[in-house]
Amino acid sequence: MPLKASYLLIVLFFAGIAAKAQPPTGKVINVLIVDGFSNHDWKQTSLLTKQILEETGRFHVAISTAPGTVDDPGWADWNPEFEKYQVIIQNTNNIQNPALRWPERVERHLEKYVRSGGGLYILHSANNAFPHWPEYDRMIGLGWRTKDNGTALEIGPHSEIIRIPPGQGEGTNHGERFDAVIRVLHRHPINEGYPEQWKTPSMELYRYARGPAKDITILSVSYDSSLKKTWPVEWLVRYGKGRVYNSSMGHLWKGDTYPISYRCIGFQTTMIRVTEWLATRKVTWPVPANFPSKDSISVRAELDHP
Repeated sequence: MPLKASYLLIVLFFAGIAAKAQPPTGKVINVLIVDGFSNHDWKQTSLLTKQILEETGRFHVAISTAPGTVDDPGWADWNPEFEKYQVIIQNTNNIQNPALRWPERVERHLEKYVRSGGGLYILHSANNAFPHWPEYDRMIGLGWRTKDNGTALEIGPHSEIIRIPPGQGEGTNHGERFDAVIRVLHRHPINEGYPEQWKTPSMELYRYARGPAKDITILSVSYDSSLKKTWPVEWLVRYGKGRVYNSSMGHLWKGDTYPISYRCIGFQTTMIRVTEWLATRKVTWPVPANFPSKDSISVRAELDHP
């Protein structure tokens, strides 16, 4: 294709993206991402999440970055104002440094915010965080925990939920990333209009995610061919008047740059619809025509950076 024609296609493509991103009628949803430490690339994760949401025109996204160490002079003053936002996206993870925790006042603040009706999005490795915090375990429902810490959920051959008590099975783990077929288990406004099954690339499927597993609704599952078992992929937790969404989708490792897992149309659509639902209990963002199918992934081009 001649260079001029190729350039024109790129310009038209991005013009289409810009047109799609015009603000809708109605109020813009205010979202806060909390980050600051993780064994994943938390800076890029926050930036991409902010851009995916804001390009829709439906969200305004702020970021609150926790000090990187408890010795940081800013630690005493760090106190995110959760009440200013309809949704909090949790993007911190202390799995490699258990001593690095949020100040207790911030923990209590988040509990109150969600219990009073706020929306909380647990983004990928955020469910690895804070095993010391019992109310966090209640909010996330299932997380990356040891074999003796909490109940694991497996999905049986007839879509029944099998509860695996503490001490049985394994601690939370995952195999190699793979192109996972996501199967809808529970129809909900978030996945209304999705095919029964759809494929997402390079996903980590958590085995034996554990926790209180109370007030939980499993939205989707995926089959682990190595263990010949089916595990939850996405779930919702009711916590007081609030709602929490948790999923292992959204892996972004150090050294990655806008990886295929983040470019997945299915993942990006789900992120948008989840955030809208957590804020309003309604979903208006449409399922795009290029949503992935059971047999094929659908991703944005590498240069189509959100």
